[in-house]
Amino acid sequence: MNGATFGEVFAVKKFRVLFGSFALLVGGDSIKMLALSVLVYARTGSAGLSAAAYMAGWLPFIVGGLLLLSLADRLPPRALMVTGEVVRAVTCLLLAFAELPVWAMLALVLVTGLFTPVFFAARAAMLPDVLPGDAFVLGRSVLNVASASAQIAGLAAGGAFLAIAGPSGALATTAGLAAVAAVVLRAGLPYRPARGTVGAGTVGAGTVGAGTVGAGTVRQTLRVNRRLLADGRVRGLLLAGWLPCVFLAGAEAMVVPYLGGQGQAGVVLAAAAVGMAVGEFAVGRFAAPGLRERLSFPLAVLLGVPWVGFALGPGMAWAAVLAAVATAGLSYQLGLQRRFVESVPEEVRGQAFGLQSSGLMTGQAAGAALVGALGEVIAPGPAIAVAGGAGVLVALALAGVLAPGGTREAAPHL
Repeated sequence: MNGATFGEVFAVKKFRVLFGSFALLVGGDSIKMLALSVLVYARTGSAGLSAAAYMAGWLPFIVGGLLLLSLADRLPPRALMVTGEVVRAVTCLLLAFAELPVWAMLALVLVTGLFTPVFFAARAAMLPDVLPGDAFVLGRSVLNVASASAQIAGLAAGGAFLAIAGPSGALATTAGLAAVAAVVLRAGLPYRPARGTVGAGTVGAGTVGAGTVGAGTVRQTLRVNRRLLADGRVRGLLLAGWLPCVFLAGAEAMVVPYLGGQGQAGVVLAAAAVGMAVGEFAVGRFAAPGLRERLSFPLAVLLGVPWVGFALGPGMAWAAVLAAVATAGLSYQLGLQRRFVESVPEEVRGQAFGLQSSGLMTGQAAGAALVGALGEVIAPGPAIAVAGGAGVLVALALAGVLAPGGTREAAPHL
């Protein structure tokens, strides 16, 4: 499906199922983490514990991504995605109505969240099957736009539910959304066997498939992660997807302290979300496949350049403009997607996508922490500018990967 259009993408029923369930997932998670943060603060009065509750849903990506990702290829994908929604629904109901102590609530979110990277990986790995060729890249573009939109809608809806029904009511709403998503996935997707048990064969010198499905989950995950990272093409594409976003996350983390913690920061962060959505849509809709790949390098540079302008101390309006222009550069990742799919063996595609997303989440957390520490030393505005400059330097260092054909040299087999 080369030169696909958005109309052709949405004409595929299975993609509509994935799209709808993904929007419910992202919006519901935004409501859940906001409600949990408010609930913890109401019980403890601790701003630190409230912030920890808000971040608790993302921290397990680090551990789950390192140790459990092989499950994405060892279990049927539809069952994994449905299970993920059921776990989310049960977790939210327990948080809302079980009267758990705060430590137990945080522990519940952390433990159940360990499997979140696996559920995400199963979804991401199915997309190239549903949308082959260039349609896959457009599908990723649509899902990225949906993610930004659902986050904004989820936070707005979460605020409304909190005002009307309180934290418990908001968490119950998220449980309901998860239940709907589970039904949509179960009814809308056909059964597919586990990826690692179909077409298993020898890939290079090692067997990745049925012969290793019986291996321990942790051992298998570590082994495949090592071999993915040892492949020069895969490693280069992973780093190109991770590193520019490290400094973007660091810059965004400084927006609130830069603007003094006032509501102005919300305007700037909302502008950043809009910029991301517009960039994804424009590049996905109007750039042909070849142009999309050629744009990866300049767009990755664009991701950092506007943040350098914070060295001049812009007010809220100009800060919003700079943030929106910068995040439009996130569409650079669209030009990497086809090459990434082609670079990983089909039998471990789920784990490869899981490693990609887990590394991205981990890198963003690290970027926020590093730039936040820098902001304590040199003030938020200059720290944002430094993050932008570092992002530009990273993009320049990765030019050989970001440019079309930069990862097509021979690489070790998996």
